[in-house]
Amino acid sequence: MKILFMRAFPLFVVALLFYLAPVSSFAQELQCAPCTHAFGKIQIGSSSTYSIRLSNVGTKTLRIGSDSKQGSAFSFGTFPLPVKILPGASIQLPVIFTPTAEGYTTSVFTLVSNDPNSPLNINVHGRGASSSSPQLGVSPATLTFGNVAVGSSSSLQATLTASNAAVTISSDQSLSSEFVILGLDLPVTIPSGQSIPVTIQFTPNASGTATSKAGFISNAANSPTVEQLTGTGAVQGSHSVELSWNSGDGNAVGYNVYRGTAKAGPFQEINTALDASTNYTDSTVVSGATYYYVATEVNASGQESAYSDEVQVVIPNP
Repeated sequence: MKILFMRAFPLFVVALLFYLAPVSSFAQELQCAPCTHAFGKIQIGSSSTYSIRLSNVGTKTLRIGSDSKQGSAFSFGTFPLPVKILPGASIQLPVIFTPTAEGYTTSVFTLVSNDPNSPLNINVHGRGASSSSPQLGVSPATLTFGNVAVGSSSSLQATLTASNAAVTISSDQSLSSEFVILGLDLPVTIPSGQSIPVTIQFTPNASGTATSKAGFISNAANSPTVEQLTGTGAVQGSHSVELSWNSGDGNAVGYNVYRGTAKAGPFQEINTALDASTNYTDSTVVSGATYYYVATEVNASGQESAYSDEVQVVIPNP
């Protein structure tokens, strides 16, 4: 993959090339994020999938040769083995919870690799709920607000749906003051098979990415029903950095962009969702600051390439 240019207004042009990190004598290290996941209450006979991010933070190529898990209620998603992870690269491990009985259950997913500290254990747990119990669903599962100017507000709408029986929502709560739940006069009862809208408003109070959750407490078996929230605060009137690149081997389904404030990182992902295009605008930069950018590409299997060459961008002041 070849980055054609990056520029920070008013005048910046830089270039970077993707490369495979050189092999060194240091040991590999496999890390998971998160290493523990709670599926919550899932209806018996239904399935819930969650992806664990596996990263090679070492300097040698890492090879996962085998995997195993405990319990019949949990399973691996599509994860063909063996799989190699380049230094600095990441892949996604999908895990699935399909409860067959009511009650709480746990499992451990184990990955065996050539990491000296192998194996890596990932703990998961969940609760099976009766198929006849009332359920409250929310869609989409994640509301992504994108860039919103600091001090301004943006609103998106989600849908709450009752199934199996009527659901009464008694209270709601957002974990962050930057995200506010609007449009619900509580308590409210949703008849089985019907839906109501709910509005979430994002008002960033600082630049950078913000994440939170909105929870809805009800008589549903899967209460609280949780909506994931994410958005990025952008300073009004600030400079921006434009990134544009050519695709690599042609197998990419999207790209991730990372930014740091020091040479060689650490880097933080700044796109809130996988970027399907070959360009990205970073509107969250601060006047007078210096940033370092790298990028990766992700294929259809969720495998992420190593970091590209690093690029330095100096933002004008003011």
